[in-house]
Amino acid sequence: MKTPRFTINTLKFKITFCLIFTLSIFMVSFRILPSDVPKISLDGYKVEDGFELKVISSEPFLKAPVSMDFDNKGRMWVVEMIGYMPNLEGIGEEVPNGRITILEDWNKDGVTDHSKVFLDKLVLPRGLAHVYGGLLYVDGPKLWFVEIKNDKPGKKTLVDPVYAEGGNVEHSSNGLMMNIDNWIYNANYNFRYQLKNGKWIKEPTSYRGQWGITKDNFGRLYYNNNSTQLQGDYVLPNKAIRNRYFKPSTAENQRLTNNRVFPIQQTSVNRGYQKGVLDEKGLLKDVTAACGPLVYRGGAFPASYNQNAFVCVPEVNLIKRNILTFKNTQTTATQAIEGKEFLTSTDEGFRPVNLFNGPDGAIYVVDMHRGIIQHKAYISQYLTEQLAAKKLDTLQNAGRILKITSKAVKTHPIPDLTKASTKELVALLSHSNGWIRDRSQQILIQKKDLIVVKELINLTKNSNEFATAIHALYVLEGLNALSFTTLSDVVNQSKQPETIAHALGLLERFASMPNVAKMKTTCTQLLAQNNEVIDLYLSMSLNAWLKLSEATFLPILTEIDKKYAAQKIYQEAIVSSLEGREENYLNAMNPNALLRSSLTVALNNRQKKEMNPIFVKEKNTVDNRTKGLQLYRTICATCHGADGKGIQDLAPPLKGSEYIDGSMRRLAAIILHGVSGPIQVNGKLYQLNNEMPALINNKEISDQDITDIIRFTQNAFAKEGKGISVDDVKKMRERKPDGNGIFNEKQLLETDFEK
Repeated sequence: MKTPRFTINTLKFKITFCLIFTLSIFMVSFRILPSDVPKISLDGYKVEDGFELKVISSEPFLKAPVSMDFDNKGRMWVVEMIGYMPNLEGIGEEVPNGRITILEDWNKDGVTDHSKVFLDKLVLPRGLAHVYGGLLYVDGPKLWFVEIKNDKPGKKTLVDPVYAEGGNVEHSSNGLMMNIDNWIYNANYNFRYQLKNGKWIKEPTSYRGQWGITKDNFGRLYYNNNSTQLQGDYVLPNKAIRNRYFKPSTAENQRLTNNRVFPIQQTSVNRGYQKGVLDEKGLLKDVTAACGPLVYRGGAFPASYNQNAFVCVPEVNLIKRNILTFKNTQTTATQAIEGKEFLTSTDEGFRPVNLFNGPDGAIYVVDMHRGIIQHKAYISQYLTEQLAAKKLDTLQNAGRILKITSKAVKTHPIPDLTKASTKELVALLSHSNGWIRDRSQQILIQKKDLIVVKELINLTKNSNEFATAIHALYVLEGLNALSFTTLSDVVNQSKQPETIAHALGLLERFASMPNVAKMKTTCTQLLAQNNEVIDLYLSMSLNAWLKLSEATFLPILTEIDKKYAAQKIYQEAIVSSLEGREENYLNAMNPNALLRSSLTVALNNRQKKEMNPIFVKEKNTVDNRTKGLQLYRTICATCHGADGKGIQDLAPPLKGSEYIDGSMRRLAAIILHGVSGPIQVNGKLYQLNNEMPALINNKEISDQDITDIIRFTQNAFAKEGKGISVDDVKKMRERKPDGNGIFNEKQLLETDFEK
């Protein structure tokens, strides 16, 4: 029987379609062939004795990585900030070319052999976090949460429209780290987040650091900024800031160590021309771009490395190691090996910007691997010239993920937590790897399986170095399965002060009149232990109880006040609990001088309605240097060029100009009053047909704006930057030139602007 033409054509179509579909799937799944992957040499890299360094992913699987996270299968998800400083002028950063990529190891050899894009067309993405079964990520200024369905984005929810406002990536929010207390914390932002009963909660927290954030097993937070390699809080987050009219100065934001760095080679650093930046050998003395701190909690290094603090120092291509020491109410850090860093490299393209504990216990290094890591708003003319001379500005489309493992201790098998039962997840709360404990805690909360409540309650009595009891407490909190009785038992029976500290904070939500007498008994028993940690957290955990009975609990604070009269951290803790009751305490309890002084500050601030800034600040504002860059590009670059090299027949260059390198007041006068040609710049005569317009009558441009413009031009185009103040600019408003009110060259050269 003859086959109908329709059937043959249909068959041909089906075969063709299947071939195309199969080919497309093949191309997506294996779009990068092994032969296309560059062989990365680590000959110039040296890691501390006893450790191994390995490249586990590189270009072309990823470009310009800045952060990462692991999903519940243990796969790496990487943020690629491809648009950052695409050239020395930083032009084109707004292009939506950032992405989030899933990296996989299909043949199980420990190296990426497959990647797929989960999200693309993002503007300068800088953070992500696997939370609540989905992905939290940053796109431009916005913070989003997206559901994950078969490795593809599902429903999106806008969590915060102003999360990363501020204009400059170096000074906008990042981090997105889930802490043991079930809150998500950030660097460079004064808010934390939590998804509760289907709604996103955003509430104030202390402002911390610049790029990267980490935690210890207890839940204290650590961070840093460019010139301070390691900072941290002495207390758990949000405990010392209960009083909105008092800002603690001891409990939080403490510098934990010095900023000395020990590079093995000369590198291009931003202000190397300034005295004291480099030593006699031309090596950087103190950090200038510290970022991406990590408290190691992986459980796969020798015991002496547990809770060491590692810090990225990308400007000199190295990673520091600090030994943290916890002494009751204070944390300090010291250089692990004097004069020697944990990881160094002679590769000036090595730019470690973030560090993470992995599900196998290794440290994962996010190496942005590019020449330019300084934003245009802050990059000096000195550094610009050095990068160009070395052609480091051409190193743009690379990126690495490195893995650090111990030779003496085996890494853990990478678990697939999507297949773990509820019972198995509870057992993993005692795992030596903090990543596994953290993620198991969160998955247990998401599963909402109340069958494990009894087992979790038993774990809250556990005392070990891995904070298992604390993890169990917060699983119960996430399951809404805590009670006053459970927490009281923990406080009264636990042998671990750190567990008691967390339980005391959780007890406040059960403050009620029927529980006042029991709580008073608990407080009396705790004070009798004479434990500094317990006393500190007790003093920070009475706010809700004081609202019920001042007569019962003010004496508790008084006893702590007297016991630690000379220790400011306890006085700050008491002021935190006493919000709104400062005057009552002053009148009734006769506080010591230190506490009296702090309470008076709080009362005065309340009277003046001056809150701790974290309760007032709604979003990050553009920093002055970035604002200067934005104003320059809006007002000045049209004529002088984005690169400051001038435009033929329109305006002279700023680079190399004696008007940029000379008097700052004269420069302010030029911007305010304008200038008419001809004019000589750097020995060349410019016959200008147009006058440089004056800004003095532009009501939208303030004296601060002009100060910001000058500070930017000084940093970007001057041989050596000079300072200028708003007062200097104000004075130049009155220095109007004779004649038509616009300066000419003769007037600029003959006027003494410093008088």
